[in-house]
Amino acid sequence: MSNGIRRLYLDNAATSFPKPRAVHEAMARYATDLGASAGRGAYHEAVETGQQITTCRHRLSDLFNAQNPNHIIFTLNCSDALNLAIKGLIHPSSFNIHPSPHAICTHIDHNSILRPLGALEDRRECEVTRIPIDPSTALVDPDDIKKAIRPNTRLIAITHASNVTGTIQPIREVGAICREHDIPFLVDAAQSAGHIPLDIQADHIDLLAAPGHKALLGPLGTGFLYIRPGLEKTLRPLREGGTGSVSENDRQPDFMPDKYEPGSHNAIGIAGLSEGVRWIAEQGIEKLAAHDLDLVRTFLEGVSGVDGLTYYGPQGVRNRLGVFSVRIDGLEPYELSAILESTYGILTRPGLHCAPLAHNSLGTTQFGGTTRFSFGPFLSKQDVKFATDALAEIATTHAAV
Repeated sequence: MSNGIRRLYLDNAATSFPKPRAVHEAMARYATDLGASAGRGAYHEAVETGQQITTCRHRLSDLFNAQNPNHIIFTLNCSDALNLAIKGLIHPSSFNIHPSPHAICTHIDHNSILRPLGALEDRRECEVTRIPIDPSTALVDPDDIKKAIRPNTRLIAITHASNVTGTIQPIREVGAICREHDIPFLVDAAQSAGHIPLDIQADHIDLLAAPGHKALLGPLGTGFLYIRPGLEKTLRPLREGGTGSVSENDRQPDFMPDKYEPGSHNAIGIAGLSEGVRWIAEQGIEKLAAHDLDLVRTFLEGVSGVDGLTYYGPQGVRNRLGVFSVRIDGLEPYELSAILESTYGILTRPGLHCAPLAHNSLGTTQFGGTTRFSFGPFLSKQDVKFATDALAEIATTHAAV
């Protein structure tokens, strides 16, 4: 910027920045050396593009302990993956039952879960129960989910880690409940995938949705949905089209992954995503999670006891990752974000964060939401301390006015 202030990016919950160098290099190599569409040619460039896409499936499968790499379906983003999971399972032709199929979600969920379910509810194709959270921690009680199950419950969906408070939900307990009742379990891992360990099999996950552009360190326009083997028999595709396979047939292939991947892939994006996932595997997810926890501790130390400043979610390091929503008394979220940027060069996200029920539960809707800080693997504890010092200074200065 012209005023010479360093820019400190603290909006990794929206999209991660910076990315590993290898991500950019892989995308540049695809653009300059390959440029082909996988499955649409027998020449070297098309074959290698297909190999890169297969490699990315395997890397994602290994990272999350999936049962079969071919059950990793590439999507436009996490919202696209969640729409496929929700609307692919719940649709008029899928269940010949009365009353309508029933789904369970929670107040911590992002609009990418809430809105597809709300659309089905508006069309009277689904009944939805929304489980409340504890306002002090933003945690969901698994027993509340268990009590909400009905004979016609066909889906339980939950956001693994909140994009508002960083609260990590007990998905293994919820997954065990789903498996006990033979109900598909959908996990939105938008904020957790790449930050903390996640085990599809141990956590009893049937459908896992995640974006490529957040903590998986890939580019925008990438994402995936994992589909547990066997569930593809009931999960209806939302789109049909060319796959480069069985082209003599005018019906969509019924085998994986082609059943859910019509059209040419975002090959340049997947090339970048694959390198982001490789970087995570090389660093080790446990090491990255430990670094995130160090940043969480640093932030908590910096904001604790600051008069006029409130942060939401767990009041400690348990059950949380590096996403914090804060308020300073008397300042609107957008005002606080503007001061942080103009005076300190700190980039944050103000507002309701596409999670209206979460803010309603926290009591922050009336203030226009909160100002969010979210961390990534390339931040240091000194970066976070700089941010908390800025918050303390703003709170003190504003209180003195």
